[in-house]
Amino acid sequence: MAENKVRYGLKNVHYAVATEGVDGALTYAAPKRYPGAVNLNLDPRGETSEFYADDRVYYSTTTNNGYEGTYEAAELPIAFRTDVLGDELSEDGILTETSNAKPKTIALMFEFDGDVKATRHVLYNVTVSRPGTSSGTKTETAEPTTQELSFVAAPTIDGVVKRSTTGDTAPAVYDAWYATVFEPTTVETP
Repeated sequence: MAENKVRYGLKNVHYAVATEGVDGALTYAAPKRYPGAVNLNLDPRGETSEFYADDRVYYSTTTNNGYEGTYEAAELPIAFRTDVLGDELSEDGILTETSNAKPKTIALMFEFDGDVKATRHVLYNVTVSRPGTSSGTKTETAEPTTQELSFVAAPTIDGVVKRSTTGDTAPAVYDAWYATVFEPTTVETP
């Protein structure tokens, strides 16, 4: 297996709107591209708990509650605003943000380049907060501004937070990564 020694870059960001079933399981719509990736940051969520005995840390445990993150992109696509954030687009082309909009849960897919092969990732249970907005005056040069989304990627009902490709990922799975949200196939035994 060839493993990457380094990681750099960010590209191929996609999102897929999730629907929660009565059993709490998530199913996903077809992924849509979210262009203009600039930065993606994931900070782990969870606690470390230590139990002391015999004058030392006798037992230590941690919990994995997913990630808190930010995604910075060139511009927030209108499709993302309507699909995920709940903004409304009128027939005359007016985008309206309302106080009673209900953001939808999504899967967030992306990849980092490596020295051998890009690693593709999917976060399964992502809740996005609406972004702030800003801009500034043009000077001698026109510097583009970006928009940043904050999100929480929590475990699914099955405890899955994230999956990533490796050097051993089957080519068919790797090549189809952005066609659907990856779910492992299970083989039923008779």
